[in-house]
Amino acid sequence: MVGVAGCGGGGAGAGTLRVPGESGRRVTVEVLNASGRSGLARSGVRVLRQAGIDVVSFGTAPAAVGTLDSTRIVVRRPAAGVGDQVRRALGVGRVMVQPDTTKLLDASVFLGADFAPRLEFHP
Repeated sequence: MVGVAGCGGGGAGAGTLRVPGESGRRVTVEVLNASGRSGLARSGVRVLRQAGIDVVSFGTAPAAVGTLDSTRIVVRRPAAGVGDQVRRALGVGRVMVQPDTTKLLDASVFLGADFAPRLEFHP
Protein backbone atom coordinates (compact mmCIF):
# COMPACT_ATOMS: atom_id res chain seq x y z
CA MET A 1 0.00 0.00 0.00
CA VAL A 2 1.30 3.43 -0.90
CA GLY A 3 0.45 6.51 1.13
CA VAL A 4 0.52 10.02 -0.24
CA ALA A 5 0.90 13.07 1.95
CA GLY A 6 0.33 16.58 0.71
CA CYS A 7 1.23 19.99 1.93
CA GLY A 8 -2.02 21.86 1.88
CA GLY A 9 -2.27 25.62 1.56
CA GLY A 10 -4.20 27.24 4.36
CA GLY A 11 -1.20 27.96 6.59
CA ALA A 12 0.04 31.46 7.26
CA GLY A 13 1.51 32.93 4.09
CA ALA A 14 -0.11 30.40 1.79
CA GLY A 15 -0.20 31.71 -1.75
CA THR A 16 2.14 34.64 -1.11
CA LEU A 17 5.08 33.41 -3.17
CA ARG A 18 5.08 33.93 -6.92
CA VAL A 19 5.96 31.17 -9.33
CA PRO A 20 8.61 32.15 -11.91
CA GLY A 21 6.93 32.88 -15.23
CA GLU A 22 3.36 32.87 -13.90
CA SER A 23 2.70 36.43 -14.96
CA GLY A 24 4.24 36.43 -18.42
CA ARG A 25 7.73 35.87 -19.73
CA ARG A 26 10.12 34.04 -17.41
CA VAL A 27 13.13 36.14 -16.37
CA THR A 28 16.32 34.15 -15.70
CA VAL A 29 19.31 35.51 -13.79
CA GLU A 30 22.54 34.49 -12.11
CA VAL A 31 23.40 36.02 -8.73
CA LEU A 32 27.03 36.68 -7.87
CA ASN A 33 28.27 38.06 -4.56
CA ALA A 34 30.70 40.92 -5.14
CA SER A 35 30.23 42.56 -1.73
CA GLY A 36 32.93 40.76 0.23
CA ARG A 37 30.28 39.70 2.81
CA SER A 38 29.76 35.97 3.16
CA GLY A 39 26.35 34.49 2.32
CA LEU A 40 24.93 37.46 0.45
CA ALA A 41 24.31 35.52 -2.77
CA ARG A 42 21.90 33.16 -1.00
CA SER A 43 19.99 36.14 0.39
CA GLY A 44 19.80 37.64 -3.09
CA VAL A 45 18.48 34.35 -4.46
CA ARG A 46 15.67 34.30 -1.88
CA VAL A 47 14.67 37.90 -2.58
CA LEU A 48 14.57 37.37 -6.33
CA ARG A 49 12.72 34.06 -6.15
CA GLN A 50 10.12 35.61 -3.84
CA ALA A 51 9.57 38.19 -6.60
CA GLY A 52 9.02 35.42 -9.18
CA ILE A 53 12.42 35.73 -10.88
CA ASP A 54 14.08 32.45 -11.85
CA VAL A 55 17.61 32.23 -10.43
CA VAL A 56 19.54 29.62 -12.43
CA SER A 57 22.87 29.89 -10.57
CA PHE A 58 24.56 31.75 -7.74
CA GLY A 59 27.96 32.07 -6.13
CA THR A 60 30.90 34.41 -5.66
CA ALA A 61 31.80 36.91 -8.35
CA PRO A 62 35.11 36.34 -10.16
CA ALA A 63 38.13 38.08 -8.64
CA ALA A 64 38.37 40.28 -11.77
CA VAL A 65 35.10 41.98 -10.73
CA GLY A 66 36.56 42.97 -7.37
CA THR A 67 34.59 44.17 -4.36
CA LEU A 68 31.67 46.41 -5.28
CA ASP A 69 30.11 49.16 -3.18
CA SER A 70 26.95 49.18 -5.29
CA THR A 71 24.94 46.43 -6.94
CA ARG A 72 25.12 46.02 -10.72
CA ILE A 73 22.44 44.39 -12.85
CA VAL A 74 23.97 43.50 -16.20
CA VAL A 75 21.35 42.71 -18.83
CA ARG A 76 22.65 39.96 -21.13
CA ARG A 77 19.65 39.49 -23.43
CA PRO A 78 17.94 42.83 -23.90
CA ALA A 79 14.22 42.47 -23.31
CA ALA A 80 11.76 45.11 -22.25
CA GLY A 81 11.99 45.84 -18.55
CA VAL A 82 14.21 42.95 -17.41
CA GLY A 83 16.75 45.17 -15.66
CA ASP A 84 14.08 47.31 -14.03
CA GLN A 85 12.16 44.24 -12.84
CA VAL A 86 15.28 42.85 -11.15
CA ARG A 87 16.12 46.25 -9.67
CA ARG A 88 12.63 46.63 -8.19
CA ALA A 89 12.87 43.18 -6.60
CA LEU A 90 16.28 43.92 -5.03
CA GLY A 91 15.51 47.50 -4.05
CA VAL A 92 18.97 48.60 -5.24
CA GLY A 93 21.20 48.40 -8.25
CA ARG A 94 22.34 50.13 -11.39
CA VAL A 95 21.15 48.60 -14.65
CA MET A 96 23.58 48.30 -17.53
CA VAL A 97 23.27 46.48 -20.86
CA GLN A 98 26.12 44.23 -22.00
CA PRO A 99 24.72 41.65 -24.45
CA ASP A 100 26.36 38.24 -24.19
CA THR A 101 24.86 35.46 -26.31
CA THR A 102 27.09 32.85 -24.65
CA LYS A 103 25.20 33.23 -21.39
CA LEU A 104 21.85 31.48 -21.41
CA LEU A 105 20.16 33.96 -19.09
CA ASP A 106 18.61 37.40 -19.12
CA ALA A 107 20.83 39.15 -16.57
CA SER A 108 23.81 38.81 -14.26
CA VAL A 109 23.37 40.34 -10.81
CA PHE A 110 26.54 41.43 -9.02
CA LEU A 111 25.53 42.14 -5.42
CA GLY A 112 27.42 45.01 -3.86
CA ALA A 113 27.76 46.22 -0.26
CA ASP A 114 24.58 48.32 -0.67
CA PHE A 115 22.40 45.19 -0.81
CA ALA A 116 20.94 44.63 2.66
CA PRO A 117 17.86 42.43 2.34
CA ARG A 118 15.17 42.32 4.99
CA LEU A 119 14.13 38.69 4.87
CA GLU A 120 11.51 36.96 6.91
CA PHE A 121 12.75 34.12 9.11
CA HIS A 122 12.79 30.87 7.18
CA PRO A 123 13.54 27.61 8.98
